[in-house]
Amino acid sequence: MAQYAATGRLDDAHALMDRASALLNDVGLLSEEYDPGAARQVGNFPRAPSHLALVGAADALDRAGAA
Repeated sequence: MAQYAATGRLDDAHALMDRASALLNDVGLLSEEYDPGAARQVGNFPRAPSHLALVGAADALDRAGAA
Protein backbone atom coordinates (compact mmCIF):
# COMPACT_ATOMS: atom_id res chain seq x y z
CA MET A 1 0.00 0.00 0.00
CA ALA A 2 2.69 2.47 0.97
CA GLN A 3 4.61 1.79 -2.23
CA TYR A 4 1.46 2.16 -4.31
CA ALA A 5 0.80 5.53 -2.67
CA ALA A 6 4.41 6.65 -3.10
CA THR A 7 4.31 5.86 -6.81
CA GLY A 8 0.96 7.51 -7.45
CA ARG A 9 -1.10 4.32 -7.69
CA LEU A 10 -3.66 5.73 -5.29
CA ASP A 11 -6.62 3.69 -6.54
CA ASP A 12 -4.62 0.49 -6.01
CA ALA A 13 -3.46 1.72 -2.60
CA HIS A 14 -7.01 2.46 -1.50
CA ALA A 15 -8.28 -0.89 -2.77
CA LEU A 16 -5.59 -2.77 -0.89
CA MET A 17 -6.16 -0.70 2.26
CA ASP A 18 -9.86 -1.54 2.08
CA ARG A 19 -9.07 -5.26 1.74
CA ALA A 20 -6.59 -5.20 4.63
CA SER A 21 -8.92 -3.20 6.86
CA ALA A 22 -11.73 -5.66 6.19
CA LEU A 23 -9.56 -8.40 7.75
CA LEU A 24 -9.32 -6.67 11.14
CA ASN A 25 -11.15 -8.51 13.89
CA ASP A 26 -13.88 -7.04 16.08
CA VAL A 27 -11.36 -5.15 18.23
CA GLY A 28 -9.21 -3.97 15.31
CA LEU A 29 -6.37 -6.49 15.58
CA LEU A 30 -4.52 -8.50 12.97
CA SER A 31 -3.10 -11.92 13.72
CA GLU A 32 0.16 -13.23 12.36
CA GLU A 33 -1.56 -15.27 9.63
CA TYR A 34 -4.78 -15.38 7.65
CA ASP A 35 -6.43 -18.57 6.38
CA PRO A 36 -8.24 -17.65 3.13
CA GLY A 37 -9.89 -21.07 2.92
CA ALA A 38 -11.54 -20.65 6.30
CA ALA A 39 -11.78 -16.85 5.91
CA ARG A 40 -10.38 -16.25 9.39
CA GLN A 41 -7.31 -15.05 11.20
CA VAL A 42 -5.04 -17.65 12.76
CA GLY A 43 -1.97 -17.40 14.95
CA ASN A 44 -0.92 -15.04 17.69
CA PHE A 45 -2.27 -11.60 18.58
CA PRO A 46 -1.27 -8.80 18.47
CA ARG A 47 1.22 -8.56 15.68
CA ALA A 48 3.13 -5.29 15.86
CA PRO A 49 4.72 -5.68 12.38
CA SER A 50 1.27 -6.08 10.80
CA HIS A 51 -0.08 -3.06 12.63
CA LEU A 52 2.98 -0.94 11.90
CA ALA A 53 2.71 -1.75 8.20
CA LEU A 54 -0.97 -0.81 8.18
CA VAL A 55 -0.28 2.47 10.00
CA GLY A 56 2.64 3.21 7.67
CA ALA A 57 0.43 2.62 4.65
CA ALA A 58 -2.28 4.89 6.05
CA ASP A 59 0.35 7.57 6.64
CA ALA A 60 1.63 7.18 3.07
CA LEU A 61 -1.91 7.58 1.74
CA ASP A 62 -2.35 10.69 3.87
CA ARG A 63 0.94 12.18 2.63
CA ALA A 64 -0.15 11.47 -0.94
CA GLY A 65 -3.27 13.51 -0.26
CA ALA A 66 -5.50 10.53 -0.79
CA ALA A 67 -6.92 9.91 2.67
